[in-house]
Amino acid sequence: MAVTPENLLRRPLTTQKCTLGCPVLDRCLAGGIPCNSITELVAESGCGKTQLCLQLALYAQLPLSNGGLSASTLYIHTEFPFPFRRLQQLSRSFCYSHPDLRCNPCDNVFVHAVHSADQLLDTMPHIETFLSEPKAQLPIKLIVIDSIAALFRSEFDNTPFELKRRSSLFFKISGKLKSLAKRFGLCIVVTNQVVDYIGANEGINGLRLGNFGSLYSSGRRVCAALGLAWANCVNTRLFLSRYEEVIGEDKDLKEVEDGDYLCRQTRRQLSVVFAPHLPDCSCEFVIRKEGVFGVG
Repeated sequence: MAVTPENLLRRPLTTQKCTLGCPVLDRCLAGGIPCNSITELVAESGCGKTQLCLQLALYAQLPLSNGGLSASTLYIHTEFPFPFRRLQQLSRSFCYSHPDLRCNPCDNVFVHAVHSADQLLDTMPHIETFLSEPKAQLPIKLIVIDSIAALFRSEFDNTPFELKRRSSLFFKISGKLKSLAKRFGLCIVVTNQVVDYIGANEGINGLRLGNFGSLYSSGRRVCAALGLAWANCVNTRLFLSRYEEVIGEDKDLKEVEDGDYLCRQTRRQLSVVFAPHLPDCSCEFVIRKEGVFGVG
């Protein structure tokens, strides 16, 4: 059949998805994180980007019938010591919930450190070889890059030449990742940071991106780091935000002069900024010792 716009509309767009390990979160994302594309998690520090990535790395090991990918994970970290202790903590809860899995889930998470954009690009051929000749019992189907912004934060000057070179690296890296995703049926997740934004009333430079005119977290207006060029490199952008909510007063502290006696709790939310397969939707979530869980 010839490929025409009409045929594309009639043809169902189905792809394998990886569960987030929570029915509420999966329902918000129509089944989980899709394969064959790049999904970006954007958030300020402390919102849960890495927590979700670690949880994905565990749940990707579940069989297809349970929403997983029957797969291992290649976890590329770029700016901090890899959180092995947190992965082990999540792994214990994961094993308790899935006692039929006999292997140690941490053994199926392969960790690699990368410290620059050029180094990541140079690593791509090795990643392709690693995918073609799997060393693990479970093939690698999930690649996490945490975070992509750290690779570009201080390496480039704010000059036309350097900005052009940076954009070129954006497209080279994303092109390689998308090619690998299509060839091997990969689920690729990258995390990105945010920067405070002061500018036009809506969007970036007056241009609205996705479902939101503006993004807010911790009472601040923010936007995803790396700008419009990188926004065109990802297929799906999810935004994790947080804010403090007053839930009462501490009577024992109320009489302290100039004291803050209000009791607060942190609330977090996952929102779809843009995605070819998802409507505008949001979901509140919490982070516990056992993992990340949607509320509602």
